[in-house]
Amino acid sequence: MITAIMPEEKNNTIIQAIGAYGKNLLGFIRRRVNNDADAEDILQDVWYQFSSVINSEPIEQTGAWLYKVARNKILDKHKKHTETLLDDMLPDTDDDEAPDFKAILMTEAKTPETEYIRNLFWEQLFLALDELPEVQRQVFIWNELEDISFAEIADTTGVKVQTLVSRKRYAVLHLRKRLKQLYEEITEY
Repeated sequence: MITAIMPEEKNNTIIQAIGAYGKNLLGFIRRRVNNDADAEDILQDVWYQFSSVINSEPIEQTGAWLYKVARNKILDKHKKHTETLLDDMLPDTDDDEAPDFKAILMTEAKTPETEYIRNLFWEQLFLALDELPEVQRQVFIWNELEDISFAEIADTTGVKVQTLVSRKRYAVLHLRKRLKQLYEEITEY
């Protein structure tokens, strides 16, 4: 027998979830977007989705569900900058027979395979970004994922543009090396 959560119970469930997960979830999102306004927007989207599904489907592990939705919202936000990101990170190939990795990631098709590859790419990218020194990670995220110019970053941080460009270069070199294996695995199919 399926029972619907009554409005008061629903509100209590949402309030309990916000109390239990809100602060840590916001921290999780902030580490991945480095922009408080975007982090708060994503968190709001997560809570909205949580409140929408609480009546329609049971959620066995609330925390895991919330973090999964948050990661998906972060991925959605970053998708708009994927093409530039791929141009910087993927090795150039003149092989006409090689599969087009960019085409796989940028396709509008929502097949299980393309969704899996996209999610795998973003997951590996975030892991590789977490390995970078904070200053390199921050410049890369601001410039590539948030589309903030070096001049704007320099004005905000007080760091010279040349230093920012250098930090991003080191980040790109690390990401190329780190994502090369993923690229080879995906393109060999």
